[in-house]
Amino acid sequence: MRKFFGTDGIRGQANSYPMTAEMALKVGMAAGLAFKNGGHRHRVVIGKDTRLSGYMLENALVAGFTSVGMDVFLLGPLPTPAVAMLTRSLRTDLGVMISASHNPFQDNGIKFFGPDGFKLSDQIEKTIEELMESDLTSRLPSASELGRAKRIDGAQQRYIEFAKRTLPREMSLEGLRVVIDCANGAAYKVAPEALWELGADVITMGVTPDGFNINKECGSTSTDALSRKVHEVRADIGIALDGDADRVIIVDENGSVVDGDQLMAVVAQSWQQSNRLSAPGIVATVMSNLGLERYLQSLGLGLARTKVGDRYVVEHMRANGYNVGGEQSGHIVLSDFATTGDGLIAGLQVLACVKDQDKPVSEVCRRFEPVPQILKNVRYKGGKPLEQDLVKSAIEDGEARLGNSGRLVIRASGTEPLIRVMAEGDDAELVKQVVNDIAGVVATTAA
Repeated sequence: MRKFFGTDGIRGQANSYPMTAEMALKVGMAAGLAFKNGGHRHRVVIGKDTRLSGYMLENALVAGFTSVGMDVFLLGPLPTPAVAMLTRSLRTDLGVMISASHNPFQDNGIKFFGPDGFKLSDQIEKTIEELMESDLTSRLPSASELGRAKRIDGAQQRYIEFAKRTLPREMSLEGLRVVIDCANGAAYKVAPEALWELGADVITMGVTPDGFNINKECGSTSTDALSRKVHEVRADIGIALDGDADRVIIVDENGSVVDGDQLMAVVAQSWQQSNRLSAPGIVATVMSNLGLERYLQSLGLGLARTKVGDRYVVEHMRANGYNVGGEQSGHIVLSDFATTGDGLIAGLQVLACVKDQDKPVSEVCRRFEPVPQILKNVRYKGGKPLEQDLVKSAIEDGEARLGNSGRLVIRASGTEPLIRVMAEGDDAELVKQVVNDIAGVVATTAA
C-alpha cells in the first residue's frame, strides 16, 4: 500500500496534510532524485490549473527540484494532457501537474508523468514515498550544482497546434456552433482558441478563473448551465471539460448529456469503419455501463475492464495493444495521439464524427440505451468498512439477487474517504433496492 499516492497522484485539501508546502517540497526532492539517472542536466516541466493554492505548491515544488539539481520549466495554467505531451516534446526527465481535477478549489493535487509522458507505475510512486520519508541530506548536490527555474513561452500555442493536428488536414469545423465550458480551469485559453482556429463558431463559458471558481457550478461535473446555454444560443453541441481538462462530457443540441461511455462507443464505431482500431475492442473500467458492452458486442468488438482510474486503463491498453479506452466520467484515452485522457482531443474526434455524418449530435452520440445504473457514495470516518462481515454478507446477497442480469461494483474511492456502491441491470427497481440495502449496511458500519 502507498501512503501518499492515490489513484491519481497525491491529493487533499490545500494547506492541510498532505497538501502542504512542506510536503510539496519533499515530494519535489524525492521525485527529482528518483528520476536522476546519468550525468546529463536533468529537467522537469511543471504545469498547473487555476486554483489559488497552485502558487504555493508550484513554488514549493520548484524549491524541491532545484535543491536536488534539476532544472525546472514552468508552463503556467495548462491542461494535464498538455503537460504530458510537453514532457515528451521537451525531452524532460519528469512532468508534474498541480491539480485536483474535478474537485472544488479547496482541494489540490500533484500528478507525475515519466519521460515517456505516461503516468508513473505504482512501484515508482512507492519509491518516491520511501525517499520522502528518508533523510536525503547526504544526497543533496553542492551549491554549484543546484538547478535553475524559468518560465516557458509558447507552451499554450504548442498544445493548440498539437490538438489541431489530431484531425485530418482538410477537416474544418466551419458551420458548427459550439459552446465550450472550460470549468474556469486549465483549458480556459487553449480550448476556445483551438476550436476557433479550426473554424467553429465558439461561445465560451467558464473562462474567467479567479482562483476560487474552478469547477464551481460549471464543467463536466455540473452541466446544467451548459445545457441552458446550448438551448439559448441554439448551438449544435456543448463541450464540458473539467478543471484540468483531462475529461470531457458532451451536451447535444437538445441539452441532453452524453457521457464517456457513449463517446467511447462513437469513437470505437467510427474507428472500426475506418480501420483505425488497433485491437478488436476498447478498454474501460468496471464502472462503464453494461449497455456499452452489449453495443460493442453487436459490432463484433470486445470490452476489457480495469480498475477505476485512467492510469489503469492506459496500462491495459499499452500491454494489450488497444488504442481506444476511457471512463464513463469522460476520461477518453486515444493513444494514437495522447498518453493520458485528453478532453479537448476527445471532443475534437466527436466533432469530426458529427461533420463526417452530417447529422445532429443527438443522433451521432446516442449509440446505445444504457441499462439502469445507480451509484451511491457513502462517506466514512476511518477503518475499512469493506472488510466488515456485515458488509461482505450484504454484497454477496446483492450479487445473488442481480444474478446474470446485472452487475455490482463496490469500491473505496482512491481520492476521498468514500465507499462507492454501484449496481446496474435490466430491472431498475431491483437495482435501486440492491444499492440502497448495501449502502445502508455500509453507512451503519462506517459511522
